[in-house]
Amino acid sequence: MFPDIFYLIIGFIFLIKGADILIDGSSSIAKRFGLSTFFIGLTVVAFGTSMPELVVSVLASIEGSPGIALGNIIGSNISNTLLILGVSAIVAPLVVKKATINKEIPFSLLAILAVGFLVNDLLIDNCAPNGLTRIDGLVLVLFFAIFIFYTFGISHEKENIFKKTVGELKDEPKEYSGWLTAAMILGGLIGLAGGGQLIVGSATNLSFYFGISEALVGLTIVAIGTSLPELAASVIAARKGRTDIAVGNVIGSNIFNFVWVLGISAIIKPMSYDAILNTDFVILFGITIILLFLVYIGKKNILDKWEGMALVSLYVFYIVFIIVRG
Repeated sequence: MFPDIFYLIIGFIFLIKGADILIDGSSSIAKRFGLSTFFIGLTVVAFGTSMPELVVSVLASIEGSPGIALGNIIGSNISNTLLILGVSAIVAPLVVKKATINKEIPFSLLAILAVGFLVNDLLIDNCAPNGLTRIDGLVLVLFFAIFIFYTFGISHEKENIFKKTVGELKDEPKEYSGWLTAAMILGGLIGLAGGGQLIVGSATNLSFYFGISEALVGLTIVAIGTSLPELAASVIAARKGRTDIAVGNVIGSNIFNFVWVLGISAIIKPMSYDAILNTDFVILFGITIILLFLVYIGKKNILDKWEGMALVSLYVFYIVFIIVRG
């Protein structure tokens, strides 16, 4: 048991540090070719912070642990919405842009429904087994393409925000030498792959050791661990007064996880689905609705400290619920 816990911790360190190095190396390439700071934030940083979920989900699926793969994504999105937004709002009140309320959060709700429908073959079509096929994965990737098209469409109105935010969160992207950039990208990928292997293997062993489901491990330990990059980025953004990116980081990551990470994972290898996770789908959909409600009550378009405390409290209740459920 203790070696697996040690490997799990080491895996998270490799995973998170690997994503960080990959972002820096990729940002160097973007700067070398004169790409905008907004483009770097939209693609490189967003991709990098979601790489832990992508690597863990793909490896878990390949190694025959779909419970960890799907539990990781659903659990990460729940922790993003409740824990990360909650902690960020406690640090500083979060101002939510109208575009986020009217378009991005509804798109997140649509992504939840889309995945929920696609995985429930038995419930909807009375056709077993439940899961995500390669066709389902392609459908999700098409959703991702639509989202990217939308984000590029609003790039001009968010350009200044991203220029300031990326500079403060990551410092102004640095340009390294060609050899160092290549080494950073290679090192980041190795860190991600190695860390992902350690996490999936140790998490699977721990689920067997404690006699609990892989889905529970994915919803809790793995989900929180892979959400650490988003937590760090959002809290730092809130402390620096860049509350828009703190909210956008969470909502964007949730969409990214569902339509890109699950889409790519299913295309690489179809995944089976345990219907017990339907409860977690309903919870995720419900808390996203609650988020919209909180934005509208009190000070409009602002998540205050007390609302952040409410979100964190809901997350504690959720963790207790899934542990009791087993």
